[in-house]
Amino acid sequence: MTIGIEDPKFRFLAEGGETGREILMKDWSGSVLGPLAEWPVALRTTLATMLACPVPMFLAWGPDLVSFFNDAYREVLGDRVSRALGVRFPELWADLWPEIGPLCARALAGEGVSVRDLPLTMHRRGQPERTWWTFSYSPVHDDDGAVAGMICITRETTAQILAEKDREDSRSRLDLALSAGDGIGTWDWDVAADRVTADARFARLYGVDPDRAVAGAPIAEFFGGIHPDDLPAVQERIAAAMRTGGDFAAEYRLVQPDGVRWVAAQGQCVLDADGRSVQFPGVTFDITERRDAEDAVRAAARELRLVADALPSLIAFIDPTLTYRFANAAYETWFSRPLSEVIGRTVRDLVDEDGFARREPAFAAALGGEDVRFEMEWPHPDGRERVADIRYIPRRDGDGAVDGFYAFVQDITDRTRIEAALTREVESRTRERNRLWETTTDLMGTAGLDGYLKAVNPAWTRVLGWSREELLGEPFATIIDTADHAETAEVVAQLARGETVDGFVDHVIRKDGERLTISWNAVPEGDLFYIVGRDITEQRAVEELLRQAQKMEAVGQLTGGIAHDFNNLLTGIVGSLDLMQTRIKQGRTEQIEKYATAALSSANRAAALTHRLLAFARRQPLEPKPTDANGLIAGMEDMLRRTLTEQVNLEIVTAGGLWLTLCDPHQLENALLNLAINARDAMPDGGRLVIETCNTHLDRAYARLHPEVEPGQYICVCVTDTGTGMSADVAAKAFDPFFTTKPLGQGTGLGLSMIYGFAKQSEGHAKIYSELGSGTTIKIYLPRYRGEAAAEGTGPGIATALRAERGETVLVVEDDPVVRDLIVEVLGELGYHALEAADGPAGLRIAESRARIDLMVSDVGLPGLNGRQLADRARLVRPGLKILFITGYAENAIFGNGGLDPGMQMITKPFPVEVLASRIREIIEG
Repeated sequence: MTIGIEDPKFRFLAEGGETGREILMKDWSGSVLGPLAEWPVALRTTLATMLACPVPMFLAWGPDLVSFFNDAYREVLGDRVSRALGVRFPELWADLWPEIGPLCARALAGEGVSVRDLPLTMHRRGQPERTWWTFSYSPVHDDDGAVAGMICITRETTAQILAEKDREDSRSRLDLALSAGDGIGTWDWDVAADRVTADARFARLYGVDPDRAVAGAPIAEFFGGIHPDDLPAVQERIAAAMRTGGDFAAEYRLVQPDGVRWVAAQGQCVLDADGRSVQFPGVTFDITERRDAEDAVRAAARELRLVADALPSLIAFIDPTLTYRFANAAYETWFSRPLSEVIGRTVRDLVDEDGFARREPAFAAALGGEDVRFEMEWPHPDGRERVADIRYIPRRDGDGAVDGFYAFVQDITDRTRIEAALTREVESRTRERNRLWETTTDLMGTAGLDGYLKAVNPAWTRVLGWSREELLGEPFATIIDTADHAETAEVVAQLARGETVDGFVDHVIRKDGERLTISWNAVPEGDLFYIVGRDITEQRAVEELLRQAQKMEAVGQLTGGIAHDFNNLLTGIVGSLDLMQTRIKQGRTEQIEKYATAALSSANRAAALTHRLLAFARRQPLEPKPTDANGLIAGMEDMLRRTLTEQVNLEIVTAGGLWLTLCDPHQLENALLNLAINARDAMPDGGRLVIETCNTHLDRAYARLHPEVEPGQYICVCVTDTGTGMSADVAAKAFDPFFTTKPLGQGTGLGLSMIYGFAKQSEGHAKIYSELGSGTTIKIYLPRYRGEAAAEGTGPGIATALRAERGETVLVVEDDPVVRDLIVEVLGELGYHALEAADGPAGLRIAESRARIDLMVSDVGLPGLNGRQLADRARLVRPGLKILFITGYAENAIFGNGGLDPGMQMITKPFPVEVLASRIREIIEG
């Protein structure tokens, strides 16, 4: 590192170590100080210390006080720097010699001198400038112990002095410096009177009452604040200053309530003419932060050394002469020699010529400012093979020049061995993948988000007949069935969002025109996605045959169940009617009512069976209303408790703030009643039945597992029993029609299927959870309704007077003559005037006539025009015509989920005449 000046006849190179810096000189060295080898060791050692110091320092050596200085001192010299090296110190600073000459004389006399904030007029850059400096002069001894020169550490304090506002006296300046900087306080010790006067800050720090300190207190009271371990050394330095009248300086700890603080104290003992100590003023500075920082640096250095020594990798710093200035403990094992034999040695000393030659280009590159990294073989001392990863990182000084480089060496033998093994494994797997790519019948390839295939395996040609060039040359949409284009575009958009696609099915066109069904899996990566397709055309055909077989089996089971139940019901009806006919012929009428009741009972059971069949088939005409499930369950509680045995404990747990749902409340009641009866039968020895409600959300993840479910908000009605439970196989079939585990004749097998059909028809969902011996839970999910609850009806009941009051006319349109005659007869009995039509067109002709019509009663399934078409046409000529539909089978699209217009109602076959009469009167009265 060049110091002092750039004049080529003086060049200082950092070659030293213990001996300092070797200084190569030409004319000047020989004429002034003689050959370098003859320089005193003390001079070389002092130069090495000074040149390594980051603060401004100069050395004046010999009788002529020849000048040396470090880089930091160049700012002090200013324009003098070009002529300063080797010049006599008094000549160099001739303009300031009156101020600094006496100080130098004291130092050359062997005395240490400290000066704080000395004002000097400097000429550093051609113009005079007022400056302030703090100096510390120390004598330097030669090899024989005699004073041979002096060394000075200096610090410019101009900025601090100029920042002070009060310059009237030194005390004011000191107080301002103390408040703005690191000063703590001042003292003045009257030695003869043993009275120390000090400011409040000084007193508080030493644990002395401030008022007492201002008035004066014995020195012993202030000694009481000094750490016991430091007090003897402080007292010894004070005694030394008092013996000679010299300066006092010490750093020590003060004991505080919250710990200790470090201070630096500076003072000077004043002697009288007899050499006795009379006055001892001074100042104390708080240096806790500085000491803490120094301790932290030292601790960090120790920690860094410990960390570096703990690492198996080599860590070192190498200077431009390729000498090791730092090395960690790993060098001992890598080079099989103590660390003391590494630091201070050159690389050439530690490696053989071949090893040095292989590294030499990397050394040159690192010293040239390049970050170098390479691998090389580095045999282990015991002969084992070893591979090293080597990195050299240049280090630059304050001027940006490279002053050496850091070396990091890591043993990568194991990693290299593993990488080689992995490479072999990858090559093996690549060969296997290539064989799979060539031989598989699956369609494997890569496609882009731009809509083109990028790579395809041979299976594409074998399966589809298209050549590779044809497949890659056109957008892949050209070989996809047009009906699947929209869904394919959605899948590509999903891949563009980074989402994986599994099991996407579309139809691909072979070159011969045949449509194949392909199931695809795709994984995105950037603008590409990797695809694997499998031809499932034959699989789908087999699945369709299986579904048809299952359908036929279900139809057979359904037909058998219906035949069995209806034969039983028809037997009751026909038998009762036969007996009634026989008894009427015999004139025995006393038991007619008994047989009529039996026939009516069987007929009502048949009607209930058809309702269950329609619910299972999702064809049941529903009357959905905004329903509060909590209120509905509360209203059923008494009936449920009467239905259950005393051994079954019923618990009802309803959720607060339960949402409304839109459903047929009567069907929900039937569903809960069926579930309660099933639970009772599953607990013959008693148990617990819990009915709960809650709000819930079925998310997309649930919908993916249950494709029939739409994600969204639902209410859930949950019925749980502690009965015998079901096996997984039984639970899987529980919603199937006519499936029952009850003994023959004790169950139709339609109860749960009806509940399932009701839930699906209400756009909801039903789910079974059951285990053998652990009971069963059935959950009915019904979609949330965001409107308001329906008002309770206040129409007249069956017991209300039902007869016509003003000669109202009713048009009856029914293609079944028996049913039509029955309705007309009922109307006549009630006092209504009836008009009859056997089909839709006939009914329309009457509606278009001038006849009075207060109500039209129409079947849904009419020939010519169905009931809904007839109603729409009739309302064109008679707006607001009131209509009562009669149906035994209705599509949900016509009558379910709010399909009826205002002024329309519906009644389901079969029906009691009282219900018909009540409904007619209710509609007419509006």
